Amino acid sequence: MNWLSNLRPPGLKGVFGKRDTPDNLWIKCPRSGELVYRKDLEAAQWVTPSGAHLRIGPAQRFPHLFDDGAFQAIDLPDVPRDPLKFRDDKRYLDRLKDANAKILDRDKATPDTETGQKDCMAAAYGLMNGKPAVVLVQDFAFMGGSLGMAAGEAFITAAHAAIERKAALVVFTASGGARMQEGALSLMQMPRTTLAIGEVREAGLPYIVVLTDPTSGGVSASYAMLGDVHLAEPDAMIAFTGPRVIEQTIREKLPEGFQKSEFLRDKGAIDQVVDRRELASVIGQILAHLLPKDAGTGETLSPVDPPKADIVDDA
Repeated sequence: MNWLSNLRPPGLKGVFGKRDTPDNLWIKCPRSGELVYRKDLEAAQWVTPSGAHLRIGPAQRFPHLFDDGAFQAIDLPDVPRDPLKFRDDKRYLDRLKDANAKILDRDKATPDTETGQKDCMAAAYGLMNGKPAVVLVQDFAFMGGSLGMAAGEAFITAAHAAIERKAALVVFTASGGARMQEGALSLMQMPRTTLAIGEVREAGLPYIVVLTDPTSGGVSASYAMLGDVHLAEPDAMIAFTGPRVIEQTIREKLPEGFQKSEFLRDKGAIDQVVDRRELASVIGQILAHLLPKDAGTGETLSPVDPPKADIVDDA
């Protein structure tokens, strides 16, 4: 108790009690260092005033991508959670549980957006500028968006859903690469997703990729670079191997901005760098040109509430 407490009348003791303030009420901009009010960031789709595009997941993306925010979450299949019984300093199953808890805690701020996310992927069907699309979003917050069996099955499920609905397949990539805890089973997802893209093309449907920060490793070596159209968010790191490893290997200094989305656009590796707040409009315009006239099944959109992913201990 300090001397100010002694001056305060007893009857007013509870009036000036400590207020509960959320820890994440203010977010620090990684580019400018300024503090930005969380509600303002949410309204700006997590783009700071300085233009930095913060990493977000499907719960934050879906409402802004589809017309009127209406979409149907696509239920994704379950897969064996720990086929190799992998353990380093922690069991793989424990890492999955921690990652799942992290995602659930993050998405509490958007309780009305049910994505049916399992592992690092979530998929949904809806209209973009009146054109049908199945959108698959990779979430870097879940174990670095690493590509494993669950992500591979999610991709194939989304591809088949697009074919069934005669819709475009739009994929938002964000990954550090293949998931080491699943070994060769993770690497197998690279050719499997490539074959799924071939099925989409055989159906005469467009496959559009939106590269977000970061996209690297086995993802950039497979489905991230096989789109009919490649878009990217500003200042996104897009690579197979990080710049430090490349510099140590070739013993040369890399060009300024190497492996950033603007650099890749200038070199012809991607088609356009688009601000996140304009992505829905730009993709909708692309779909108007690429989708066949008979696209879409005419089904009515209504939100669905698939169960949250439960991680089953296979040990």
